[in-house]
Amino acid sequence: MKKYHVAVVGATGAVGQRILQQLTKRNFPIETITFLASKRSAGKEIQFSGQTYVIKEAVPEAFDGVDFAFFSAGGSVSKALAPEAAARGAIVIDNTSAFRMDPEVPLVVPEVNRHDLKQHNGIIANPNCSTIQMVCVLEPLRKAFGLKKVIVSTYQAVSGAGAIAIDELKKQSNHFENRSDISADILPVRSGEKHYPIAFNAIPQIDVFTDNGYTYEEMKMINETKKIMHMPELKVAATCVRLPVVAGHSESVYVETESEGVTIEQIRNILTEAEGVTVMDRPEDAVYPMPLFAEGEDDVFVGRIRHDIDDPSNLHLWIVADNLLKGAALNSIQIAEAIIEDGIR
Repeated sequence: MKKYHVAVVGATGAVGQRILQQLTKRNFPIETITFLASKRSAGKEIQFSGQTYVIKEAVPEAFDGVDFAFFSAGGSVSKALAPEAAARGAIVIDNTSAFRMDPEVPLVVPEVNRHDLKQHNGIIANPNCSTIQMVCVLEPLRKAFGLKKVIVSTYQAVSGAGAIAIDELKKQSNHFENRSDISADILPVRSGEKHYPIAFNAIPQIDVFTDNGYTYEEMKMINETKKIMHMPELKVAATCVRLPVVAGHSESVYVETESEGVTIEQIRNILTEAEGVTVMDRPEDAVYPMPLFAEGEDDVFVGRIRHDIDDPSNLHLWIVADNLLKGAALNSIQIAEAIIEDGIR
């Protein structure tokens, strides 16, 4: 098997660390690996596969000879360096929002739109974590029954805001008896004027608000879903909420289909056969997906499958996945694996 020169930009972050774990776990064919970061972090050491590597400064020349470059160091870094890496022959798989809605850049979930990889021009965007897990379930339903409308409410873990948000949740939880001692510096938006405690709380804001009253996180889900599924006419609405959960995003999804007379058993069978999806749907036995048990798992989990009471052609679903794995690192590695398997350059 051919082996490749891999570069990881932002390897010390939460997603970057998961990328390294997945490269090892999935035995990705690596000949050489290079770790890149800002000038401030250059020179530090990092462990990978039992060896110690020195992190180099992320400059354009550092991508010479690189086959795959995984970016997870923030949108500004991706905007500055991803085109440089691609120009030097690397295939960039970017975990930020920098290129997701660029019409020249494929936005890919391999189980849904793997064929779009053939259209890449050196850069491939990894979708938003919440979008990824939802479209993995929506796509097999679209194929079987058609889609008219999707309304999603998310319940998102603090790890989506980085390791610093996890630390804040833990500190607040430990000091919650004396609420006057609780400091809130990170959520809902680190750069925002107001901050609220996340421990024992629910914050109905992820990212900043746009002029239409939706947050950027919500608009990401709306626009990315339409792009990935090639359905610009699909009606999508989203409400995104941050919960005091360390890892694992949950979603309540309402789906309007184009078919009538669909049974719950048909839906379960279709989703059971879907790639990367695990059905956990025995509510009578209290069996349904939960983020605590999805953490560290590769699949997207779906349960609470039921008809809408007023219109049985429509559905309600509960979808859960590890936001740092399928929602980020794993999907990135799967993109690279699909490129290799399909002989795409």
